[in-house]
Amino acid sequence: MRATAILDAMPFLQLTLPCENATQARYEHALEEAGALSVTLADADADTPDEQAIFEPGVGETPLWREIRLSALFDGNSEPLRVLAALEAADPDLDFSQAAFDPLEDQDWERAWLDQFQPMRFGARTWIVPWNHALPDQAQADDAAIIRLDPGLAFGSGTHPTTALCLHWLDALADAGLLRGQQVLDFGCGSGILALAALKLGASSAIGVDNDPQAITATVDNAERNDVGSRLQAVLPDDEPEASYPVVVANILASALDALAPHLAARVQPGGRIALSGILAGQEDALLERYGEWFDALAVTHLDDWVRIDGVRAA
Repeated sequence: MRATAILDAMPFLQLTLPCENATQARYEHALEEAGALSVTLADADADTPDEQAIFEPGVGETPLWREIRLSALFDGNSEPLRVLAALEAADPDLDFSQAAFDPLEDQDWERAWLDQFQPMRFGARTWIVPWNHALPDQAQADDAAIIRLDPGLAFGSGTHPTTALCLHWLDALADAGLLRGQQVLDFGCGSGILALAALKLGASSAIGVDNDPQAITATVDNAERNDVGSRLQAVLPDDEPEASYPVVVANILASALDALAPHLAARVQPGGRIALSGILAGQEDALLERYGEWFDALAVTHLDDWVRIDGVRAA
């Protein structure tokens, strides 16, 4: 693609992704379709950080490297989940699971985020409160479920509709008496926010699964800070125990929900409940058909441009 002229002062969102020579052109096209402002290519096996990058291969030319580190710049206001959803829509057969996002601006982004992050309420009594903020008066009720959060570099603060939809669902389960004493699986745990909320709402134990080691670190750290470290286990997919649970929540993208449908269905006990999120409006019909093989009473809930599907595992 042609790199666009960009003002130096503009903040960016950088996506970094490994790919092979054979698929480089398809990845680059998908990035262009998703709105990337520029794309650079570098040798993924380079031993030195100043390895020469290819900013714009000539027409019909491809790099000589077998493994490529591909970097793309998006507008600084771009939302990572929306970028991923656009990429998967552009080429559903490509693997974007190893995409990493970094904001590019000369500031401490985590601290700046925390300075702007305010306490938020979800449902009847679930509160997400940053570490540097006092508890609101409404959050000091005896039955309030307080999650003190420092998400660090992992996704999941409660501010995104996909996470909010899941928090509302967990709060409603607790209100109906369906969460107390239960074991919960949080698949795609990010910061651990959903597992933490389940524990604070009365679940007996939780396990978080994520393919990002940084998410595992963030989940464990947040569990310790919320005094539930002994009840929350966080693991990579290869270390996930083979078990089934009465409550499962999976906040990942629609393509992953589709591919993992048999796996996630097997993780829900008969009569157990599942919530699926990370779904853009318009993607729900295919997933309703897909999960209808195993689940009854599938329901759809919308928030902004995003959708949650929840249901009950057939006996």
